[in-house]
Amino acid sequence: MAFRFTEEDFERIASVLEIDFKREDHCYRFLLNNSEEGRKLALEIYSDIPIGKKRGNLISVYTASAHLQLHFCSGYVVSEMLGEVTFVGEYEGRLSGLIIEKGAACSLYANLDSSLLSGDFTKLGPEVMLSGIALSLVEHILPEKKS
Repeated sequence: MAFRFTEEDFERIASVLEIDFKREDHCYRFLLNNSEEGRKLALEIYSDIPIGKKRGNLISVYTASAHLQLHFCSGYVVSEMLGEVTFVGEYEGRLSGLIIEKGAACSLYANLDSSLLSGDFTKLGPEVMLSGIALSLVEHILPEKKS
């Protein structure tokens, strides 16, 4: 496993989401609350834990109506301007991304072809365009493509 979260990463994530975090054993927990819009969200990050026969990072999100997980998170990107953190997992040219907003909202995009990130978004249908644009922030942290 190449990427491991550090204490500095947790502090950076907390800063962008404008919240504190708690460490509970192997779990770093962030609680987001948006009382104006009636949303609550719990974000849990497990760094370098056993996942089946391998080790990796696990991102879990709990809301009142959903439980989302991103296994083998390979990196993340923060956007202070947008007030969000995008966690990404990449496997054989396919991407999954989990976006957490400081307003206690989240979005999941799964199994995208990574070529969508560097293509011409105007040539995509609107239902496909959104996922490409949303995950385009992570393109610079993805492994280099082999020629």
